[in-house]
Amino acid sequence: MNTTKTAVHFTDNYLLNPTNPISVNLIGGGGTGSKVLTALMEINESLIALGHAGLQVRLWDDDVITSANLGRQRFAESETGLYKSVALINRCNRWAGTNWKAKTVKFEKDKFGRLPEDARAIITITCVDNVQARFGVAEILKEISYRRYYQDVPKYWLDFGNSQDTGQVILSTIGEIKQPNSEKYQTVASLPFVTDEFGELLKQSEQEDNTPSCSLAEALEHQDLFINSSLTQMGCSLLWNLFRRGMTEYKGFFHNLKDFRTHPIKVA
Repeated sequence: MNTTKTAVHFTDNYLLNPTNPISVNLIGGGGTGSKVLTALMEINESLIALGHAGLQVRLWDDDVITSANLGRQRFAESETGLYKSVALINRCNRWAGTNWKAKTVKFEKDKFGRLPEDARAIITITCVDNVQARFGVAEILKEISYRRYYQDVPKYWLDFGNSQDTGQVILSTIGEIKQPNSEKYQTVASLPFVTDEFGELLKQSEQEDNTPSCSLAEALEHQDLFINSSLTQMGCSLLWNLFRRGMTEYKGFFHNLKDFRTHPIKVA
């Protein structure tokens, strides 16, 4: 008889029963980030309906909306010229009565090596389009995890990445998350950073061409119309399960929209 226990990661206790809304830094408000923000709004409304304190989101993006962003990203023609982060957050706040914040700067250290203000959040979500930015975020998260805080202690990093019609979402813990004793499951306290586990893969997958597209038609050459939204729905479902089920057997997935295949990644 095979008695191998299923490996699971139990959600950090504070996420399930917080005294204040859970702080979230969402980095990137483009093709994926603009849609992840909508999903976070839905998660927030649902958590509050269940008696939870909900989320407090800061969206980081220093980009301005151009006509090339219309169609594949959540922007209207009337918003061209505005900061992506400001347009999206204003819309969210008007829609849902939230008091979420827009940051019109990059999430990166300054030239003196100082951390960005408000770098600390319980959950960090990255929707960035280059590998270097991910490694920069990883460095900042490692640095803030060494310091002792009483509030907004960083716990999780959820990273979204995609190429033209494939992508992946990976959940990492920031340090170890205390796990309950379990007879039934093999508990996993630590999930490695995407940059540590898949660093080489990320570097290989990066395409040289990182120039902004001048039109929607050109943008669609780089990324299929629905890769961002299909990654968003599945990735945010992983986040929702952390709150709703209090545990996960999976820390992410590889997703291929070309042949409609998804390969889950187990926590162990």
